[in-house]
Amino acid sequence: MAETTPPPTWLDLYDWRARVAAMYRERARRIAEGDDPVTVCDAFRATKDALFASHPQSPLDAEARAAFRGLSYFAYDPAFCVTATLTSETAEDEVLAPSSGPHAMPLRRAGRVSFTLGEDAVTLAVYWIDVYGGGLFLPFRDTTSGGETYGAGRYLHDTVKGSELLRLDDTGEHGYPGGRVLLDFNYAYNPSCAYDPRWVCPLTPPENRLAVAIRAGEQVFHE
Repeated sequence: MAETTPPPTWLDLYDWRARVAAMYRERARRIAEGDDPVTVCDAFRATKDALFASHPQSPLDAEARAAFRGLSYFAYDPAFCVTATLTSETAEDEVLAPSSGPHAMPLRRAGRVSFTLGEDAVTLAVYWIDVYGGGLFLPFRDTTSGGETYGAGRYLHDTVKGSELLRLDDTGEHGYPGGRVLLDFNYAYNPSCAYDPRWVCPLTPPENRLAVAIRAGEQVFHE
């Protein structure tokens, strides 16, 4: 009789989230200390690949994990690591984001980031997402989506899962009025539904669909 893999548990989920948060903390620490950004990114990707390959809470099922040989990425490009200005939003109206499931997911705008890519001025909404206790969420879609990258777009930040915004103007005071933040699209990644349709994920709202190509971060997933 073939052996079966036991289903993941809640403790596995806790462990996954702790390890992902630690991965982002280590990235932030090394960036703050001035380490080589390519070396830092390579280490981050290697850690993520190891989690995908062996962790029971991986977005991949057991069969896909057994065949997994690593995610596909663009080579690190410093042009896609930019300084952006984050401004706060106070509107309470909901944004209904499309999802990979049958229902839209309500989000609220927490702020906007404005920056320049090459000669293009870009603005993206940053949302508050009310799952797992809530957090800041930055999805985007660009002209590589549906070809080189996942068709429904990618994520840059989901702070619920430990991907903290890297503040450049952190005064240590209570509250957060916004300010300069570091956005590194070399860490852009696919939602879980890109790997397995059993996952239901919020996707990029229309206002975050860009008319520029962001050839950085994770590419389309191929088994």
